[in-house]
Amino acid sequence: MLRRCFAVFALAASSWAHAEAPPPDTDSFQVGSTIRTFSPPQVREWRGAKRQALVTRIWYPVERSRQPAQHDIGPTGHPLFRGSPVSENAPLSAAHETYPLVVFSHGTGGSADELDWLASAFAKHGYIVAGVNHPGNNALEPLTREGFVLWWERATDLSEVLDAMLADKAFGPHIDPRRVGAAGFSLGGYTVLELAGARTDLYAFRAYCHSPAADSNCHPPTNYASRKVAPMSASAIASMKRSGASYRDLRIKAVFAMAPAIGKALDQQSLTRIEIPVRLIAGTADTTAPPTTNVLHIAQFLPRARVRMIDGATHYTFLDTCVPAAMTIHATICKEAPGVDRDAVHAIAIGEAFDFFDSSLAVPITEKSK
Repeated sequence: MLRRCFAVFALAASSWAHAEAPPPDTDSFQVGSTIRTFSPPQVREWRGAKRQALVTRIWYPVERSRQPAQHDIGPTGHPLFRGSPVSENAPLSAAHETYPLVVFSHGTGGSADELDWLASAFAKHGYIVAGVNHPGNNALEPLTREGFVLWWERATDLSEVLDAMLADKAFGPHIDPRRVGAAGFSLGGYTVLELAGARTDLYAFRAYCHSPAADSNCHPPTNYASRKVAPMSASAIASMKRSGASYRDLRIKAVFAMAPAIGKALDQQSLTRIEIPVRLIAGTADTTAPPTTNVLHIAQFLPRARVRMIDGATHYTFLDTCVPAAMTIHATICKEAPGVDRDAVHAIAIGEAFDFFDSSLAVPITEKSK
Protein backbone atom coordinates (compact mmCIF):
# COMPACT_ATOMS: atom_id res chain seq x y z
CA MET A 1 0.00 0.00 0.00
CA LEU A 2 1.37 3.41 -0.90
CA ARG A 3 -0.35 5.53 1.70
CA ARG A 4 0.41 8.29 4.19
CA CYS A 5 -0.32 5.96 5.68
CA PHE A 6 -0.84 -3.59 -23.84
CA ALA A 7 -0.05 -7.23 -24.53
CA VAL A 8 -1.15 -8.07 -21.07
CA PHE A 9 -4.80 -7.97 -22.07
CA ALA A 10 -4.16 -10.90 -24.39
CA LEU A 11 -3.32 -13.19 -21.49
CA ALA A 12 -5.91 -15.92 -21.55
CA ALA A 13 -5.81 -16.25 -17.79
CA SER A 14 -6.75 -12.63 -17.13
CA SER A 15 -10.30 -11.81 -16.02
CA TRP A 16 -12.36 -8.72 -15.25
CA ALA A 17 -15.29 -8.62 -12.85
CA HIS A 18 -17.78 -6.39 -11.08
CA ALA A 19 -17.94 -6.67 -7.30
CA GLU A 20 -21.11 -8.73 -7.11
CA ALA A 21 -19.85 -12.26 -6.42
CA PRO A 22 -21.23 -13.96 -3.28
CA PRO A 23 -18.81 -14.33 -0.38
CA PRO A 24 -17.10 -17.71 -0.07
CA ASP A 25 -17.94 -20.14 2.71
CA THR A 26 -15.50 -19.40 5.52
CA ASP A 27 -17.31 -20.95 8.48
CA SER A 28 -15.12 -23.95 9.32
CA PHE A 29 -13.48 -22.32 12.38
CA GLN A 30 -13.60 -19.33 14.65
CA VAL A 31 -10.62 -16.96 14.54
CA GLY A 32 -7.88 -16.80 17.12
CA SER A 33 -5.37 -13.96 17.30
CA THR A 34 -2.17 -13.29 19.15
CA ILE A 35 1.02 -11.23 18.91
CA ARG A 36 4.56 -12.55 18.79
CA THR A 37 7.67 -10.40 19.08
CA PHE A 38 10.43 -12.21 17.23
CA SER A 39 14.09 -11.30 17.72
CA PRO A 40 16.15 -12.94 14.97
CA PRO A 41 19.57 -14.07 16.25
CA GLN A 42 21.43 -13.03 13.10
CA VAL A 43 22.73 -9.57 12.29
CA ARG A 44 20.22 -7.81 10.06
CA GLU A 45 19.22 -4.41 8.66
CA TRP A 46 16.69 -2.77 11.02
CA ARG A 47 16.20 0.32 8.81
CA GLY A 48 16.68 2.75 11.66
CA ALA A 49 13.78 1.35 13.68
CA LYS A 50 13.99 2.08 17.41
CA ARG A 51 12.42 -1.26 18.24
CA GLN A 52 14.65 -3.98 16.85
CA ALA A 53 12.15 -6.81 16.74
CA LEU A 54 9.70 -8.29 14.25
CA VAL A 55 6.31 -7.63 15.82
CA THR A 56 3.99 -10.13 14.19
CA ARG A 57 0.21 -10.53 14.33
CA ILE A 58 -0.90 -14.15 14.04
CA TRP A 59 -4.39 -15.27 13.03
CA TYR A 60 -5.25 -18.96 13.34
CA PRO A 61 -8.14 -21.45 13.52
CA VAL A 62 -9.81 -22.07 16.89
CA GLU A 63 -12.75 -24.25 17.85
CA ARG A 64 -16.21 -23.05 16.85
CA SER A 65 -17.30 -23.26 20.48
CA ARG A 66 -15.10 -20.24 21.25
CA GLN A 67 -16.96 -16.95 21.63
CA PRO A 68 -15.03 -14.28 19.70
CA ALA A 69 -15.07 -10.62 20.69
CA GLN A 70 -15.62 -7.80 18.23
CA HIS A 71 -12.79 -5.31 17.95
CA ASP A 72 -11.92 -2.30 15.84
CA ILE A 73 -8.49 -1.37 14.51
CA GLY A 74 -6.67 1.90 15.13
CA PRO A 75 -5.86 4.26 18.00
CA THR A 76 -7.78 3.66 21.23
CA GLY A 77 -10.97 5.70 21.16
CA HIS A 78 -10.46 6.63 17.51
CA PRO A 79 -10.58 3.40 15.50
CA LEU A 80 -10.13 3.56 11.76
CA PHE A 81 -11.06 0.07 10.56
CA ARG A 82 -13.68 -2.51 11.46
CA GLY A 83 -11.94 -5.62 12.72
CA SER A 84 -13.22 -9.18 12.51
CA PRO A 85 -14.40 -10.91 15.71
CA VAL A 86 -11.48 -12.84 17.25
CA SER A 87 -10.65 -14.89 20.33
CA GLU A 88 -7.44 -13.43 21.70
CA ASN A 89 -4.82 -16.00 22.72
CA ALA A 90 -7.24 -18.94 22.40
CA PRO A 91 -5.71 -22.40 21.79
CA LEU A 92 -5.14 -23.50 18.20
CA SER A 93 -7.91 -25.85 17.05
CA ALA A 94 -7.09 -29.54 17.49
CA ALA A 95 -9.18 -30.50 14.44
CA HIS A 96 -6.02 -31.12 12.37
CA GLU A 97 -2.48 -32.16 13.20
CA THR A 98 -1.07 -29.51 10.86
CA TYR A 99 -2.26 -26.44 8.96
CA PRO A 100 -0.94 -24.47 6.00
CA LEU A 101 0.77 -21.16 6.75
CA VAL A 102 0.57 -17.88 4.84
CA VAL A 103 2.95 -15.03 5.69
CA PHE A 104 1.52 -11.55 5.05
CA SER A 105 3.22 -8.28 4.04
CA HIS A 106 1.43 -4.95 4.48
CA GLY A 107 1.77 -1.83 2.36
CA THR A 108 4.16 1.02 2.97
CA GLY A 109 3.40 2.94 6.14
CA GLY A 110 0.63 0.49 7.06
CA SER A 111 0.36 -2.44 9.41
CA ALA A 112 -0.48 -6.12 9.41
CA ASP A 113 -3.86 -5.36 11.03
CA GLU A 114 -4.97 -3.46 7.94
CA LEU A 115 -5.24 -6.83 6.17
CA ASP A 116 -7.35 -8.31 8.96
CA TRP A 117 -10.25 -8.83 6.53
CA LEU A 118 -8.24 -11.36 4.53
CA ALA A 119 -6.19 -12.84 7.36
CA SER A 120 -9.30 -13.59 9.43
CA ALA A 121 -10.97 -15.22 6.44
CA PHE A 122 -7.93 -17.47 6.02
CA ALA A 123 -8.04 -18.45 9.70
CA LYS A 124 -11.72 -19.37 9.39
CA HIS A 125 -10.82 -21.42 6.36
CA GLY A 126 -8.16 -23.42 8.20
CA TYR A 127 -4.91 -21.50 7.67
CA ILE A 128 -2.42 -20.00 10.09
CA VAL A 129 -1.46 -16.46 9.03
CA ALA A 130 1.53 -14.44 10.23
CA GLY A 131 1.63 -10.74 9.36
CA VAL A 132 4.81 -8.88 10.23
CA ASN A 133 4.97 -5.13 10.89
CA HIS A 134 7.96 -4.14 8.77
CA PRO A 135 10.62 -2.20 10.76
CA GLY A 136 10.81 1.51 9.98
CA ASN A 137 7.81 1.27 7.69
CA ASN A 138 4.74 0.56 9.78
CA ALA A 139 1.97 2.66 11.30
CA LEU A 140 2.58 1.47 14.86
CA GLU A 141 6.04 3.01 15.25
CA PRO A 142 7.93 6.11 14.07
CA LEU A 143 8.62 5.89 10.34
CA THR A 144 12.19 6.08 9.09
CA ARG A 145 13.76 7.07 5.80
CA GLU A 146 15.50 3.70 5.53
CA GLY A 147 12.18 1.96 6.14
CA PHE A 148 10.76 3.61 3.03
CA VAL A 149 13.85 3.23 0.86
CA LEU A 150 15.26 -0.25 1.50
CA TRP A 151 12.28 -2.18 0.09
CA TRP A 152 14.14 -5.44 -0.60
CA GLU A 153 14.87 -5.86 3.11
CA ARG A 154 11.16 -6.54 3.67
CA ALA A 155 11.60 -9.99 2.12
CA THR A 156 14.12 -10.83 4.84
CA ASP A 157 11.50 -9.87 7.45
CA LEU A 158 9.12 -12.49 6.09
CA SER A 159 11.79 -15.17 5.79
CA GLU A 160 12.83 -14.60 9.39
CA VAL A 161 9.23 -14.59 10.59
CA LEU A 162 8.86 -17.93 8.79
CA ASP A 163 11.94 -19.20 10.64
CA ALA A 164 10.43 -18.07 13.93
CA MET A 165 6.98 -19.49 13.24
CA LEU A 166 8.42 -22.92 12.44
CA ALA A 167 10.43 -22.79 15.67
CA ASP A 168 7.54 -21.49 17.79
CA LYS A 169 6.56 -23.98 20.52
CA ALA A 170 2.83 -23.41 20.09
CA PHE A 171 2.55 -23.06 16.31
CA GLY A 172 5.66 -24.70 14.85
CA PRO A 173 4.65 -28.36 15.36
CA HIS A 174 1.29 -27.62 13.72
CA ILE A 175 2.56 -25.93 10.55
CA ASP A 176 2.88 -28.09 7.45
CA PRO A 177 6.20 -26.89 5.92
CA ARG A 178 5.08 -28.24 2.53
CA ARG A 179 2.16 -25.79 2.52
CA VAL A 180 3.62 -22.31 2.96
CA GLY A 181 2.51 -19.34 0.89
CA ALA A 182 2.91 -15.56 0.97
CA ALA A 183 0.43 -12.77 0.37
CA GLY A 184 1.00 -9.03 0.22
CA PHE A 185 -0.64 -5.73 -0.58
CA SER A 186 0.93 -2.83 -2.49
CA LEU A 187 4.59 -2.67 -1.43
CA GLY A 188 3.78 -5.97 0.26
CA GLY A 189 2.86 -7.31 -3.18
CA TYR A 190 6.33 -6.37 -4.39
CA THR A 191 7.73 -8.04 -1.26
CA VAL A 192 6.13 -11.42 -1.86
CA LEU A 193 7.18 -11.36 -5.52
CA GLU A 194 10.76 -11.01 -4.25
CA LEU A 195 10.21 -14.12 -2.14
CA ALA A 196 9.09 -15.85 -5.34
CA GLY A 197 12.34 -14.92 -7.09
CA ALA A 198 11.84 -11.42 -8.50
CA ARG A 199 14.83 -9.11 -8.11
CA THR A 200 15.08 -5.35 -7.77
CA ASP A 201 16.71 -3.19 -10.43
CA LEU A 202 17.16 0.01 -8.46
CA TYR A 203 19.02 1.84 -11.21
CA ALA A 204 16.36 1.07 -13.81
CA PHE A 205 13.70 2.31 -11.40
CA ARG A 206 15.57 5.54 -10.78
CA ALA A 207 15.94 6.09 -14.51
CA TYR A 208 12.23 5.44 -14.99
CA CYS A 209 11.37 7.91 -12.22
CA HIS A 210 13.39 10.60 -13.97
CA SER A 211 11.63 9.97 -17.27
CA PRO A 212 8.40 11.55 -18.59
CA ALA A 213 6.67 8.19 -18.05
CA ALA A 214 7.15 8.25 -14.26
CA ASP A 215 4.06 7.25 -12.29
CA SER A 216 2.87 8.07 -8.77
CA ASN A 217 5.18 5.41 -7.29
CA CYS A 218 8.09 7.74 -7.95
CA HIS A 219 6.98 10.44 -5.54
CA PRO A 220 8.50 10.62 -2.07
CA PRO A 221 8.48 9.08 0.45
CA THR A 222 8.61 5.95 -1.73
CA ASN A 223 11.54 7.23 -3.78
CA TYR A 224 14.22 9.43 -2.19
CA ALA A 225 16.46 9.50 -5.25
CA SER A 226 15.62 13.12 -6.05
CA ARG A 227 15.54 14.47 -2.49
CA LYS A 228 18.34 16.37 -0.79
CA VAL A 229 18.66 14.56 2.54
CA ALA A 230 21.42 13.69 4.98
CA PRO A 231 23.74 10.86 3.94
CA MET A 232 22.57 7.36 4.74
CA SER A 233 24.17 5.19 7.39
CA ALA A 234 26.90 2.71 6.45
CA SER A 235 24.49 -0.21 6.96
CA ALA A 236 21.93 1.38 4.64
CA ILE A 237 24.58 1.96 1.97
CA ALA A 238 25.59 -1.69 2.28
CA SER A 239 21.97 -2.67 1.84
CA MET A 240 21.65 -0.54 -1.30
CA LYS A 241 24.58 -2.46 -2.78
CA ARG A 242 22.71 -5.74 -2.37
CA SER A 243 19.38 -4.39 -3.63
CA GLY A 244 19.63 -6.57 -6.73
CA ALA A 245 20.33 -9.78 -4.83
CA SER A 246 17.94 -12.71 -4.83
CA TYR A 247 15.62 -12.94 -1.82
CA ARG A 248 13.96 -16.12 -3.03
CA ASP A 249 12.79 -18.30 -0.15
CA LEU A 250 12.43 -21.87 -1.38
CA ARG A 251 9.99 -22.66 1.41
CA ILE A 252 7.43 -20.32 -0.18
CA LYS A 253 5.38 -22.38 -2.64
CA ALA A 254 2.95 -19.75 -3.97
CA VAL A 255 2.40 -15.98 -3.79
CA PHE A 256 -0.72 -13.81 -3.96
CA ALA A 257 -0.08 -10.12 -4.71
CA MET A 258 -2.82 -7.51 -4.29
CA ALA A 259 -2.37 -4.17 -6.06
CA PRO A 260 1.42 -4.66 -6.22
CA ALA A 261 3.43 -1.43 -6.31
CA ILE A 262 6.77 -0.27 -7.75
CA GLY A 263 6.37 -2.71 -10.63
CA LYS A 264 8.98 -0.82 -12.62
CA ALA A 265 11.56 -1.62 -9.92
CA LEU A 266 11.35 -5.35 -10.61
CA ASP A 267 13.90 -6.81 -13.00
CA GLN A 268 12.03 -8.15 -16.01
CA GLN A 269 14.23 -11.19 -16.59
CA SER A 270 13.91 -12.26 -12.98
CA LEU A 271 10.13 -12.18 -13.31
CA THR A 272 10.23 -14.50 -16.32
CA ARG A 273 12.21 -17.03 -14.25
CA ILE A 274 9.66 -17.33 -11.44
CA GLU A 275 8.53 -20.96 -11.33
CA ILE A 276 6.06 -21.08 -8.45
CA PRO A 277 2.35 -20.19 -8.87
CA VAL A 278 1.50 -16.48 -8.76
CA ARG A 279 -1.92 -14.81 -8.59
CA LEU A 280 -2.32 -11.06 -9.10
CA ILE A 281 -5.37 -8.96 -8.21
CA ALA A 282 -5.98 -5.21 -8.41
CA GLY A 283 -8.58 -2.54 -9.10
CA THR A 284 -9.17 -0.80 -12.41
CA ALA A 285 -9.46 2.59 -10.64
CA ASP A 286 -6.14 2.39 -8.82
CA THR A 287 -4.29 5.69 -9.20
CA THR A 288 -1.79 5.00 -6.40
CA ALA A 289 -0.22 1.98 -8.11
CA PRO A 290 -1.56 2.48 -11.65
CA PRO A 291 -2.29 -0.91 -13.26
CA THR A 292 -0.47 -0.25 -16.53
CA THR A 293 2.86 0.37 -14.79
CA ASN A 294 2.37 -2.07 -11.94
CA VAL A 295 0.10 -5.14 -11.90
CA LEU A 296 -0.32 -5.36 -15.69
CA HIS A 297 3.32 -4.50 -16.32
CA ILE A 298 4.35 -7.30 -13.95
CA ALA A 299 1.86 -9.74 -15.46
CA GLN A 300 3.28 -9.52 -18.96
CA PHE A 301 6.49 -11.14 -17.69
CA LEU A 302 4.58 -13.84 -15.79
CA PRO A 303 2.76 -15.69 -18.58
CA ARG A 304 1.52 -18.41 -16.22
CA ALA A 305 0.13 -16.00 -13.64
CA ARG A 306 -3.58 -15.34 -13.45
CA VAL A 307 -4.68 -11.70 -13.18
CA ARG A 308 -7.97 -10.52 -11.69
CA MET A 309 -8.98 -6.91 -12.23
CA ILE A 310 -12.00 -5.62 -10.30
CA ASP A 311 -13.98 -2.81 -11.90
CA GLY A 312 -14.07 0.41 -9.88
CA ALA A 313 -11.81 -0.77 -7.06
CA THR A 314 -9.03 1.60 -6.02
CA HIS A 315 -5.78 0.95 -4.20
CA TYR A 316 -7.32 1.49 -0.78
CA THR A 317 -10.25 -0.82 -1.46
CA PHE A 318 -7.90 -3.61 -0.39
CA LEU A 319 -7.62 -2.16 3.13
CA ASP A 320 -10.01 -3.14 5.92
CA THR A 321 -13.46 -1.57 5.80
CA CYS A 322 -13.53 1.72 7.70
CA VAL A 323 -15.78 2.35 10.69
CA PRO A 324 -18.54 4.93 9.98
CA ALA A 325 -16.88 7.67 12.05
CA ALA A 326 -13.74 7.50 9.87
CA MET A 327 -15.51 7.84 6.54
CA THR A 328 -15.31 11.64 6.44
CA ILE A 329 -12.08 12.19 8.37
CA HIS A 330 -10.19 9.63 6.28
CA ALA A 331 -12.20 9.87 3.08
CA THR A 332 -9.16 9.27 0.84
CA ILE A 333 -8.67 5.74 2.12
CA CYS A 334 -12.21 4.99 3.27
CA LYS A 335 -14.71 6.14 0.65
CA GLU A 336 -15.49 4.23 -2.51
CA ALA A 337 -16.91 5.47 -5.80
CA PRO A 338 -20.67 5.10 -6.29
CA GLY A 339 -21.54 1.49 -7.04
CA VAL A 340 -18.41 0.04 -5.43
CA ASP A 341 -18.88 -1.95 -2.21
CA ARG A 342 -15.62 -2.60 -0.34
CA ASP A 343 -16.98 -5.66 1.43
CA ALA A 344 -18.08 -7.14 -1.89
CA VAL A 345 -14.63 -6.52 -3.38
CA HIS A 346 -13.12 -8.22 -0.34
CA ALA A 347 -15.39 -11.21 -0.94
CA ILE A 348 -14.08 -11.51 -4.50
CA ALA A 349 -10.48 -11.26 -3.31
CA ILE A 350 -11.08 -13.85 -0.59
CA GLY A 351 -12.58 -16.22 -3.14
CA GLU A 352 -9.58 -15.72 -5.44
CA ALA A 353 -7.15 -16.27 -2.57
CA PHE A 354 -8.86 -19.47 -1.41
CA ASP A 355 -9.05 -20.84 -4.94
CA PHE A 356 -5.38 -20.04 -5.48
CA PHE A 357 -3.85 -21.30 -2.24
CA ASP A 358 -6.14 -24.32 -1.85
CA SER A 359 -4.95 -25.57 -5.24
CA SER A 360 -1.34 -24.33 -5.13
CA LEU A 361 -0.70 -25.71 -1.64
CA ALA A 362 -2.67 -28.90 -2.22
CA VAL A 363 -1.09 -31.41 0.13
CA PRO A 364 -3.65 -33.41 2.16
CA ILE A 365 -4.00 -32.29 5.76
CA THR A 366 -3.44 -35.12 8.23
CA GLU A 367 -6.53 -35.59 10.37
CA LYS A 368 -6.14 -36.47 14.01
CA SER A 369 -7.44 -39.94 14.82
CA LYS A 370 -10.80 -39.76 16.47
